[in-house]
Amino acid sequence: MPLEILTIPCLSDNYAFIAHDAASGETALIDAPEAAPILSALAERNWRLSHILLTHHHWDHVEGLADILKAHPAKVIGAADDAYRLPPLDIEVREGDELTFGGEPIQVLDVSGHTIGHIAFHIPNSAAVFTADSLMALGCGRLFEGTPEQMWESLSKLAALPRETVVYSGHEYTQSNGRFAETVDPHNPDLKTRIADIASARAAGKATVPSTLSLELATNPFLRAQDPAIKTHLGMEEADAAAVFTEIRARKDRF
Repeated sequence: MPLEILTIPCLSDNYAFIAHDAASGETALIDAPEAAPILSALAERNWRLSHILLTHHHWDHVEGLADILKAHPAKVIGAADDAYRLPPLDIEVREGDELTFGGEPIQVLDVSGHTIGHIAFHIPNSAAVFTADSLMALGCGRLFEGTPEQMWESLSKLAALPRETVVYSGHEYTQSNGRFAETVDPHNPDLKTRIADIASARAAGKATVPSTLSLELATNPFLRAQDPAIKTHLGMEEADAAAVFTEIRARKDRF
């Protein structure tokens, strides 16, 4: 049976996620931006955390951890390469490592770019990937530490996952990302439809996260750097995908 996964709005525009396995009772939190909404969601369902998975060290993904651990002394798991600036970890992981949760494998992917040592957690049996600030809904994270080439490599790993994978990303940036996406992919009918759907969802107070990988592949310009229409629009018909991605990321930074 697939995991039950909750999307928990935190802070002004962050998301945390809670994954629950009904058979074993195991419950995992992915990132900890703010304690109160997470503790409230757990109490409402009478769930106890067994695992806490951290994607990267930025404060808005770990700030709530200390208070959460007071109520739920769970195992904290994060990247070995980021351990020196993460809260204390019980388990350090690297790309290629595999955890077990609720009888399912969790695969660890290095998705450096936004930060060095940023990881994603892929749960193939439940068709879920937790990408935080690497692949985002209609976007990707700003490159605070990594290079465009690193981020393109990271996004390419995520793009290779099964198309039905649900993408749980870290922020509600989708509407502004859509406005930018139109500037580099203006003739994409799937993008136009998605932008309209996003506007309707936000007007109704609904989250636009999670999304699906198939939708991201069809509309997210940061995954579409090899698309001939985008290359033509940017005047980069002969450039490779990494170079086109670099230009798209630079334009987004100026947007």
